[in-house]
Amino acid sequence: MDDLAGFLRTRRSRVDPARAGIPVDSRRRVQGLRREEVAHLSGVSVDYYVRLEQGRATQPSEQVLDALARVLELDGTERGHLHRLARQRRRKAKAPTGRVRPELLRVLDLITGAPAFIVDHRLDAAAGNRLAELLYGRPMKGLNTARHIFLEEAERGLYAAWDQCTHDVVGHLRLAAGKYPDDPRLASLIGELAMGSERFRRLWARADVRTRTHGRKAYRHPLVGELELHQENFALPDESGLELLVLSATPGSPSEDALRLLAGLAADGDVRPPAKTRPGRGSL
Repeated sequence: MDDLAGFLRTRRSRVDPARAGIPVDSRRRVQGLRREEVAHLSGVSVDYYVRLEQGRATQPSEQVLDALARVLELDGTERGHLHRLARQRRRKAKAPTGRVRPELLRVLDLITGAPAFIVDHRLDAAAGNRLAELLYGRPMKGLNTARHIFLEEAERGLYAAWDQCTHDVVGHLRLAAGKYPDDPRLASLIGELAMGSERFRRLWARADVRTRTHGRKAYRHPLVGELELHQENFALPDESGLELLVLSATPGSPSEDALRLLAGLAADGDVRPPAKTRPGRGSL
C-alpha cells in the first residue's frame, strides 16, 4: 500500500462532515468525508485527489499538501508526516547511526536520582543507568520497548496505563517509518509486532502518528509498587538520532520515596523480580 494514499484515506474517514460545513442527513452512509468533498474543499480536481489516494499521482505541491492538511484537520505532527510521505519518492532519508558516544554514557552515570536511558527511532535502548535497570528488572542495552509492551505478556503488568502506552508506541513507530521508509531493521520490527500482536495490527491500521517529548508515565513495580513519573525526552544534538529519556518523580511524593527504596534495596542485593520465562530478545 502506498503510505501517502493510506494516510489520506484514514484521515479523510475521521473528519466530521458537519464541522466541514457539509450538510448531513440520515441517508449518508459514508464515514467522514467523500473523496470529492475533500477535493472541493482543498481546491484540487476530483480526478487528481482520487489518483493521490490510489498512489498514482505525481508529486503534490506544498500548496496542495497544506490545503489537504487544513481540510483533513491535521495537527502539527500529522502535517509534518504528510509532507514527509509526499517527499519519499524524491528523497529517501538515511536511518541515523544510533552510535552512543562514551561521553553520553558518563552523563547517564551522573543521573542517580531518576531512571534514564537512551533509545533510537526503533525504540531500541542503547544504554541505561542503574535506576532504569532496576525499574525494568533487566539490563537496558538490547531492550526494545515496543517488543516489551506488545510481545512480552509477563511484562505487561509493569505499565499502569498499558492501553495508552500501546497507542504512543504505534504512533511513534508510524512516524519513524515515515521518516525512514528504507530502514530494514525498522521494517523487520514492525513485521514482527504485526505477526505477534493483534492489538498492534489494529492500531497500525489506524495510521495515527504521535510525537511525545514529555508526559506522565505510570508503573506498577513488583517490589516498590505504584510509581507515577514524569518523562522528558531530549533529542541528542548529533547525527545519531538518539534520545535521552529521563523519568523523574515529583519531590516529596510517594513515587520519589519508592525510587529511593528501589535504589536502597539494590544496595542490599539483587532486586530483580522473581524469575520468569522471558523471550530471548529484550523489549519495552
